[in-house]
Amino acid sequence: MLPPQTRDLAQRLIAYESAAGKISEPTKLAAFRVCETLRQPLAALAGVAGFRSLLSRALTLARAEAPSLSAVQVAADGSLQGLDDLEPQIDKDQAREAGVILIAQLIGTLLFFMGEGVTLRLVISEVFPHLGFLTTSRVPIGFEAILNEVDQLQSVSARLDELAEQNPPVTEALLTIADNVRNAAAVLAVVAVVKSPKPN
Repeated sequence: MLPPQTRDLAQRLIAYESAAGKISEPTKLAAFRVCETLRQPLAALAGVAGFRSLLSRALTLARAEAPSLSAVQVAADGSLQGLDDLEPQIDKDQAREAGVILIAQLIGTLLFFMGEGVTLRLVISEVFPHLGFLTTSRVPIGFEAILNEVDQLQSVSARLDELAEQNPPVTEALLTIADNVRNAAAVLAVVAVVKSPKPN
């Protein structure tokens, strides 16, 4: 079983992808768009075959909870196919739930194989670039403070990277610290995503 936070993050990814997509497109396409958004950076990181294996594993696990996904297949290039076969079988709510399950399983698979730091940075940088989805008009004061801290931590990690280049005797230590700071920033950003008000 995946932890509730993973499912919650999957719901947020789909909600924000739906909000960013075309109004005329069905909501069920949002889960496919999230997979497509992650496909290029993950294929660059793990290779096309590696990404295809990760997504295939996630899809297999998701089918156990959402049998309607049996119509969906992972193509040779890592894209998802079979949406046309899925549409007549289930209603909008079932399709959305199946999408949440698929994305949650993909996140869980990434966490297992790639670790928390890489996974969170990938999700934040590719799906939520610059955290622009959280406008100050929609974010309570507490969440503004969290986002300010995320910006500060990202700046600190960038400065540490620069110092690492300038100081060879402590390069390795500074790079490790910079990576830890980036991981902390990613975790804070995900907290803001998961706990902030959902988009209208």
